[in-house]
Amino acid sequence: MKKNTLHITNGDSLTDRLNTLDLDGDLVIWREMLCEGPTVEKVGSPEFIAARKKFLKETYKISEADYEQKFVSQLNKLNAINAYDEVILWFEFDLFCHINMLAAISYLIQHKSTMPIYIVCSGWVKGQSQLKGLSELTEEQLFMHYDKKIRLAPEDLKIAHHIWQLYCDEKPIELKAEIKKSSNFKYLSSCIRAHIERFPNKNTGLNTLETNILKLIDLHDITSKQQLCGFVLNYQGYYGYGDMQISRMIKALKPFFRMHEGKLVLSTKGKNVLEGSENYYDLVKDQSTYGGTHKYSFLYNPASHELLKYS
Repeated sequence: MKKNTLHITNGDSLTDRLNTLDLDGDLVIWREMLCEGPTVEKVGSPEFIAARKKFLKETYKISEADYEQKFVSQLNKLNAINAYDEVILWFEFDLFCHINMLAAISYLIQHKSTMPIYIVCSGWVKGQSQLKGLSELTEEQLFMHYDKKIRLAPEDLKIAHHIWQLYCDEKPIELKAEIKKSSNFKYLSSCIRAHIERFPNKNTGLNTLETNILKLIDLHDITSKQQLCGFVLNYQGYYGYGDMQISRMIKALKPFFRMHEGKLVLSTKGKNVLEGSENYYDLVKDQSTYGGTHKYSFLYNPASHELLKYS
């Protein structure tokens, strides 16, 4: 008997690819960026929707109507979730995708879904030197990933739901303990490590990715912010940020570099960051939020890889 399958995808690019492969089942697109801004544990609740609309409008000029059309309308399709025999999650190796995936799993758990849940996750591909996104795979590789999809065990679902709860609460320190837990989420530990390093370095006030942006300026002849954005997109490791997010980050780093003789160069402040000789916490501090935690409420200690509560 043919199974009634629901595919939850990580975005439009992958969805367009899957539509050409004639996979059985229906598609729901998870168009969110829950790695930034406030989140509420109960995904899709009025409080959740209100918090996300406010953040996206203020930060990225995304209108409430646009959010309704692109995300809420897709989420509403999940109201019929219990009509399906199985759910297949298509998410990638990076932090951006993993936090969205954790939210999707939490949504399914909150709605008491009992059908099997599988995951198709890209990352390292045999013969390739770099991590690959799902939409970057060949048709043959996509089918291979699909054939090797992993059924999530009850313990996997429990871990995912728990991490989502910690993320939505002000408990980033407790997330560190989740790194060592064994699960079918191959890249989850790397994503948690990347998240912990999003908090400001206790020595400089800038986080790991912000510091890496300055390193790229220092190492390469970069002639524009647009070119810099391209470099960061290619060399960001496990973050998975999009160009909107990277561009906003580059804009916030304005005090640390300038244009000189046709290329970007570090300012004195930028050089001090790379030397670790000055702390610019007070200069860069803003109201940025990761889930339920303000970015500048915690500090990252690079020597011990621990988070410290800012006081």
